Amino acid sequence: MSALTNPTAVPSPERLAPSPAPQAVPPEPQPRSSWKWLVLVVVLLAGGLAAYRVWGIKQQQNIDPALLVRTGKVTLGSIERTVRIAGQTSAKHFTNISAPIFRSPDQGRDMVIMELVASGATVKKGDVVAKIDGQAMQNHIDDLLDTVQASDADVRNKAANQAVEMETLLQTIRVAKANLDKAKLEAQASEVRTDIERELLKLAVDEADANYRQQLADVPQLQAKQKAELRILELTRERHTRHRERHIVDLERTTFRASLGGMAVMSPIFRGGEMGQFQKGDRVFAGMTFVKVVDPRSMQLEANVNQSESSDFRIGQEAKIHFDAFPGLELKGKIYSLGALAVGGWRQNYFIRTLPVRLSIDVEDPRVIPDLSASADVVIGRAGNQLLVPRAAVKNENGATVLYVKNGSSFERRPVKIGLQSETETAIESGVRQGEDVRLN
Repeated sequence: MSALTNPTAVPSPERLAPSPAPQAVPPEPQPRSSWKWLVLVVVLLAGGLAAYRVWGIKQQQNIDPALLVRTGKVTLGSIERTVRIAGQTSAKHFTNISAPIFRSPDQGRDMVIMELVASGATVKKGDVVAKIDGQAMQNHIDDLLDTVQASDADVRNKAANQAVEMETLLQTIRVAKANLDKAKLEAQASEVRTDIERELLKLAVDEADANYRQQLADVPQLQAKQKAELRILELTRERHTRHRERHIVDLERTTFRASLGGMAVMSPIFRGGEMGQFQKGDRVFAGMTFVKVVDPRSMQLEANVNQSESSDFRIGQEAKIHFDAFPGLELKGKIYSLGALAVGGWRQNYFIRTLPVRLSIDVEDPRVIPDLSASADVVIGRAGNQLLVPRAAVKNENGATVLYVKNGSSFERRPVKIGLQSETETAIESGVRQGEDVRLN
């Protein structure tokens, strides 16, 4: 009974299902022996490298030691010593086109470029290069013409009025003279007059004479007054005339003509946050240079040399000029100007002094324009028919200049006397012969 009342004691049909049969596990693969081959290859390479090194050492032992160094030959030729200086190009002959400086009341007024020649264009002498706006000045000149004409009319009117005034005074003088003559005639018949009448006639003559003299005295005063009044009006007319003529000259100055033939070069201007060139519509101020006309046949190189090297430079020395913008361009030139006093630059130490040097460019080239960065190799010295060796062969040992010259399988030390030196070669005055080999390293 107890076994039947406990259901958990009886196994279910699912639990009584047979278990699956065991399967055979495949054997694990054994690692291959590839590392043995790798070790073998490494050993063979190491042996080959060791054998090659031993063979190389034996070959070097059999080579002449003199063949293991770099050598150069003593040659016969010409040598030049050059010094390179850098600067920028400019023109010796040029003219600046600058905005005019007007006097008051036109001083400080806006000036707008109305016409402008293209940058790099070729202009002839007398050609119009630029124009600035002058319409306001032309209107002012027209107004001044009316003022001058009105002043001239005032002078003519005043002269006519003065003529009438003078004629009136002269007529008054003529009347006074007539009254004086009449009084004198009446005074001649005083014998038939009473004493009182004679006195009255005498008084009438004196009064007429005084009046006549007074009228005569007024003539020079009136003439002086009229002359002063007329002169004031004439000065006023002259002032307005000169004012107009001055503005006419100023108006002519708003048109710029080339005083020499050449190439137009625009000046730089800061516009819109970046550098550019002047163009039509830009505003200029009094005295501002906005275009330059240069003669391309008078190009030069402006450079500076350190004062420690200034003794090497002479007027007339030849040079080869190169340009950064045109790497393949080389032009001949020569020094035509040397500064007398050394100056210091504001970007350099005060004790670093340089001298200005000017070199003329003898060959005209249309690519050469102002403000190009360039350099010049100035020929400081030149000599021909010299024994030359590479500069690397010259040694300074114990205060002596020596060369190591090949002698069989070795090199012997020889003191020499050197001459002119270039960047790559040295002239030897004595101590070696042409064709000998010298050691470089």
